[in-house]
Amino acid sequence: MTVVERTSPLGADVLIRMVDHHLAELGCVLTGSDLALAERLANCLRELVVATAEASAADRARVRVAVHRFVRGPRSRPLASARSLAAVAVLIDDTARQLGRPDLVGSPAR
Repeated sequence: MTVVERTSPLGADVLIRMVDHHLAELGCVLTGSDLALAERLANCLRELVVATAEASAADRARVRVAVHRFVRGPRSRPLASARSLAAVAVLIDDTARQLGRPDLVGSPAR
């Protein structure tokens, strides 16, 4: 039997693929500063996924919620408007702060 070592848990790979896929979709409908915000949020989420891959279940759950909110938008509405993207940015920034990663926050602390 062959043993394959993984550098990150399977769940992390899935979350990163979800972020990348959604960012590609947003690239078709967003432009300018809205697209730049979506790219910043995607980069932040990728970093958080990797940083919490071996963290507590609670921390991984926080990141999972942020990824799902990015992909699905607030209240399961598609995330294609600048307003809904800004709302998700607040959640992602708060998640980064809670996890001790203020370097990933795009806006100053409130």
